[in-house]
Amino acid sequence: MSVLDNWQQWKEFLGERLDQAKGEGMDNQVINDVAYQVGEYLSEQVEPKNEQEKVLADLWHVASEEEQHAIANMMVKLVQKR
Repeated sequence: MSVLDNWQQWKEFLGERLDQAKGEGMDNQVINDVAYQVGEYLSEQVEPKNEQEKVLADLWHVASEEEQHAIANMMVKLVQKR
């Protein structure tokens, strides 16, 4: 089973990667930029596997680039709260 199949596992996976990035000294701006790039990749290359991912994908596709950055930043905040 892929981490993309389960929303909670996906958030935990992202949170672990976030902790790792911060542990290696990556600052918040770089983390947010990487989150945006991951969002771009996922929207173009990966089919959503659950309802939460489908909502995010729909929002991403109708959002402006500035709004996509905001979505990516919110995902970073979400996984920081786990």
